[in-house]
Amino acid sequence: MAKQCKYSCDTAAETLEWIKAIADFIKPYSFLLNAHVVNFFKDRLWEAVDEEWIECLSKEAVENLLLIPSGVIQDYWPTSLKEFILTLKSLVFPREQADLKEVFPGFHTTTLNSVLSQGMNLKKKHEVEVLSAIVNSIVRTVSADAVIDVGAGQGYLAQVLAFEYQHSVVAIDACSHHGKVTDARAERIKKHYTAQMRKFGSGNKRLNVPQTITCCIMSLETLKSLTTLLPHRGDAERPELIKQGHEQLGCAGNGSSLVLAGLHACGDLSVTMLKTLLECEEVKAVISIGCCYNLLSEEGTENAGIQYGFPMSCGFKTVSLSLGKSSRDLACQSAERWKTLGKDAGLHNFELHAFRAAFQMILHRYYPEVITTSPSIGRQGKALRRKQQRRIMESELHDGDSSIPQRPSKMDEACTTKQSGESGKGTRLDVDALFNKMHLHTGSRREVTTSVDMYSFFEKFCQSGLCRLGLKPLEDKTFHGIWKEVEPYVNLIGVYWSLRAAFGPLLETLILLDRLLFLQEQADKLEVVMLPIFDPALSPRNVAIIAKKLDTAS
Repeated sequence: MAKQCKYSCDTAAETLEWIKAIADFIKPYSFLLNAHVVNFFKDRLWEAVDEEWIECLSKEAVENLLLIPSGVIQDYWPTSLKEFILTLKSLVFPREQADLKEVFPGFHTTTLNSVLSQGMNLKKKHEVEVLSAIVNSIVRTVSADAVIDVGAGQGYLAQVLAFEYQHSVVAIDACSHHGKVTDARAERIKKHYTAQMRKFGSGNKRLNVPQTITCCIMSLETLKSLTTLLPHRGDAERPELIKQGHEQLGCAGNGSSLVLAGLHACGDLSVTMLKTLLECEEVKAVISIGCCYNLLSEEGTENAGIQYGFPMSCGFKTVSLSLGKSSRDLACQSAERWKTLGKDAGLHNFELHAFRAAFQMILHRYYPEVITTSPSIGRQGKALRRKQQRRIMESELHDGDSSIPQRPSKMDEACTTKQSGESGKGTRLDVDALFNKMHLHTGSRREVTTSVDMYSFFEKFCQSGLCRLGLKPLEDKTFHGIWKEVEPYVNLIGVYWSLRAAFGPLLETLILLDRLLFLQEQADKLEVVMLPIFDPALSPRNVAIIAKKLDTAS
């Protein structure tokens, strides 16, 4: 059995050793990392996987397949398969929530009142409660004058820091609508707090209200300009924010100190925050929780400019490893969400993969011009997937089943992810909506979908799909011929995707370690820590990189 190694990232040397171990492990599995599951049948992708693994897992219960990304094995599996999964698991950064009271001085979370938490779901409320307490601790440690919430969205974090913790805050987001929502929400919260102060005799106390800036941060220079509040920065639609920003941050750009906070700042934005810490004197600390690794610019790829987001560290560049779009997509997978799906939701997702991959055979064989023009066939948005999962939950509640999926599935996203190499605004096919029309989850539970049922669903899927793409219909016998061709391998697609998804947490670990090493390479200028700050069951993207300049520590 593979030895369960324990890696550390306390020093730059240890972090680089961990990175090299991951790189050595994943290189032989490029056939999995670079695959597109929509081509599963077309390219016979299962043939690249160890035949013994395929034979074993093709007979495995769905519940056990869903646990593979979490590193759970069965004793009767082949030794090589168990070694693969356990070694992979040993290389993944731990996700169990850290004991934050041991890490941060005076750490104490505040349960948000109904006014501050309005509009937040359970996940967002948990994240904001924990992160605001951490930011508050860091601000006090470095004696910062203000916080800049980078990628603030609707301003949830900014408003808690301002109203609950009484910090000066500027919320930056690229979406002007978010800025307007943030301002409107802040006004409602301000009225509540003003009324409370009057009620308890503190009506003259000044309230901190977050200031909003609408700006698309496309470069390090942009964020540096914002942190110093130079006259050329700001919101073109609301120039009065320049004056408000100066008032809010006092002497920013003239000896003041700032903390940057980013709750799931997408793609290169998290990277830009870390670089700003090094290059902007005013910024004394950064708290970054990244996401959307698929949006990272990577060295050597078409979307990478002079300043790319991956890799960041000098050490990583000595490893000579590139990921590519497919692997960065895969880094967004969540093992926690996979294992909470339950049997029926798992079957639903595997069948969805199979239909989509079989439909790709139709397109490839009968509509090659659609493939060559690279239409956007797939992801239509999270809202539709949430609706899909709610339908499944309602059906299972009706059936009296206790294994109810609690959250949307990332497998849906992976199955319908836009193919590599696509460009422009092609025709869109909403796979989820097509599948919902088939009424897969009916009033009675079934252990196995019959062959007749599966073909019936596939035919409807294809007919609706071709209609959505504006393509001419085909004869029924054509659909039947394709289905007969792929049917013997339909049960393998869940096996394949489970093995592939197991790399998700490992690839995220690799990207995060690169960011950590970048900061650790800055000699003795910084104090850096990487730790899981959220409950992974509520917020799977839970690893924060926290860095502060040593000369500001108290």
